[in-house]
Amino acid sequence: MYDKVKILIVDDEEMNRELLVALLEDLGQVVTAGNGKLALLEIEKSPDFDLVLLDLHMPEMDGFETLRTLKKHLTWREIPVIIVTTSRADVKETLAIGANDFVAKPYDCEELRLRAMNQLKSKKLQDLYKDLSGHLEAEVLRKTADLRKALAIAQEAEYEITLRLGRAAEFRDMETGLHTRRISEMSELLAQLAGISHEDCELLRFASPLHDVGKVGIPDRILLKPGKLTREEMDIMRLHTVIGGRILSHAKSYPSLEMGHIIALQHHEKWDGTGYPNGMAGEAIHIFARIVSIVDVYDALSSERPYKPPFSREKTLEIMSEGKGTFFDPVLLDHFISHIDAFAAIRENLRDQDQEPDSELGALAMLA
Repeated sequence: MYDKVKILIVDDEEMNRELLVALLEDLGQVVTAGNGKLALLEIEKSPDFDLVLLDLHMPEMDGFETLRTLKKHLTWREIPVIIVTTSRADVKETLAIGANDFVAKPYDCEELRLRAMNQLKSKKLQDLYKDLSGHLEAEVLRKTADLRKALAIAQEAEYEITLRLGRAAEFRDMETGLHTRRISEMSELLAQLAGISHEDCELLRFASPLHDVGKVGIPDRILLKPGKLTREEMDIMRLHTVIGGRILSHAKSYPSLEMGHIIALQHHEKWDGTGYPNGMAGEAIHIFARIVSIVDVYDALSSERPYKPPFSREKTLEIMSEGKGTFFDPVLLDHFISHIDAFAAIRENLRDQDQEPDSELGALAMLA
């Protein structure tokens, strides 16, 4: 009647065992045991039983101890147990232990079959529910893994978009695409050193390449001018922060773009309030913008520009140290200088090609 049903009959009387086998063998596979100890050995050997019919008064291990052992076991306790007994007191005790049903001796054969079939039906439904739950759990895990994979791909795509958008500005002033990568990696490192959460460090890594996107709106005659800019030209050059802020504005649904908006607008603000475009000071400047300000100046001083060759590490750090507490957040700058080897390693790994030898010309150009 039931697929793959397995029943265990436990009774020390062979005649009782044979009678129960004759009553139930058409329901599935029937196994017998002469006492509780043998029954537990059968279950240990093959724990996939669907029903146990248990006599109580047996030698070596009686039905009470057998029932207690079954109901304390992590998996065996799920097997339904029907007690076969002559005592009403035994029924109450075994039900308290955890028996699922009972049949009084001498039993009615049809009643015993019906009780057995009811317990088998319940067990099979329980197994089906467990299988379904396991399947659903596995499906949820699979779908979750797929979503995580899709999210990771989307995040990498978002990062690639921010890098390429940042490079659009760099093509205007002849920088290399590696500049945006260096700013991204160095910003993330400085954020980690400052104790910022992993999630926010990752956000900064995505958003920081957008810091100079506003340069797309600056005329070539100013952006590519090899010499010193006039006051009027400098005023126009400084507009790249405002232009970048406008390009990236109204993007609250996209965290990288929204943070890019803040960084583009604020990364030329200075700790002492003398920066641009809004003259913000101290911690009023977003910490991400303060971080990008430091690594951007470091990368600019260490790189070739239309108006200057690259500076040595010593000269770069000398210039930046002079800006501590005026241009730069002093705490963040201390973190940066204390770990300069790590930042230099990022520069080396993402090094521009064909750089000129070190020089000390135009020392304060990027701090204007």
